[in-house]
Amino acid sequence: MDETDEQLVAWAVAGDQNAFVELFWRHGQAVHAYLSRRAGRQDADDLLSEVWLRAFRARSTWSGPRVLPWLYGIAHNVLRAHWRQRPQPVVPPAPPDDPWAEIDAGLDASAQREILRRALAVLSENDREVLLLVVWEQLSPSEAAAVLGIPQGTARSRLHRAFSILRVEGTKPPIACSQKEA
Repeated sequence: MDETDEQLVAWAVAGDQNAFVELFWRHGQAVHAYLSRRAGRQDADDLLSEVWLRAFRARSTWSGPRVLPWLYGIAHNVLRAHWRQRPQPVVPPAPPDDPWAEIDAGLDASAQREILRRALAVLSENDREVLLLVVWEQLSPSEAAAVLGIPQGTARSRLHRAFSILRVEGTKPPIACSQKEA
């Protein structure tokens, strides 16, 4: 389908179930990866269905140019509910089946993984979440703010603080994400 996400959502709101299925095929893997990186693959498999169920129920509330940040916002809320039932790990689990193999190809992932995990552990939960949304999920700081339900300035401040802490810790963030604009 060549339709935009905006068109598909409008059709889904109007009752076209095929349009919502197309949204799933377009964004399901990214949402699953988002959940896997935060809760582990086994939990992500279960949580993914809850995200799409909530998205289907709330499809008429979507607004904006992109659907993926909206889905990440729903996934974020599903994860928060999940973590209330089960304590959240201090550091996100290592991604077992990250679909972005080309990113790992640019790094010596096996050598860098433990360094990155320790660096992420130094960050506060709030700073870490903004950083991960921008770096892993490729969102702009303003989109990360929308996902987390915080002001854009707060997201930018948290991102700046996270980059500053990582520099002090000796872990340099990817250049592309540190220069990403809203």
